[in-house]
Amino acid sequence: MARATNDLQIPPKSTGSGVGRRWLLVAPVGTFALVAGIFGIGLTRDPQELPSALIDKPVPLFRLPPVKGGTLGLSSEDLKGEVSLVNVFASWCVPCLSEHPIFMRLKRETTIAVHGINYKDDPDAAAEWLERNGDPYARAGADLDGRVGIDWGVYGVPETFVVDRSGRIAFKQIGPITPQILDDQVLPLVARLRQ
Repeated sequence: MARATNDLQIPPKSTGSGVGRRWLLVAPVGTFALVAGIFGIGLTRDPQELPSALIDKPVPLFRLPPVKGGTLGLSSEDLKGEVSLVNVFASWCVPCLSEHPIFMRLKRETTIAVHGINYKDDPDAAAEWLERNGDPYARAGADLDGRVGIDWGVYGVPETFVVDRSGRIAFKQIGPITPQILDDQVLPLVARLRQ
């Protein structure tokens, strides 16, 4: 009986330089280094300093009814003629409570008019929160569905804006206003805008 022969031949092992194999080892390391570099740059940035497309732009056109229990709502027309702050707040916002004494101080000292946008809040809860903690707002509008907040580019609450006399947004603070932010950034800007 004759033995079957296999015409398939195994090619000899390559004696090349191994560039292909080295590339397979280097590519994942290079990709990891690139991704780590991008994340590293991101970690060095302050999340409070998110850019706002509205800086140096007029405030969005809006008209909000007063917060329950209040008499004066807030509109874009109310933000012309004087430098003011617009604070976006809610009764369910824990950081809003931490910054609230600063706005009460500004009201007592009549340093600057502070207006409020009550963002996606229950009307009864908002009224009770202002009654319990004090109402620092010259005007406060109820943004029940959050549409005005979207127009203002609100990421979450609290956020505070400095608005110049012509109704243009000059500054945006994401997160609570602290005494240091007030003294180092907000009040000096307000003084410059009043000149």
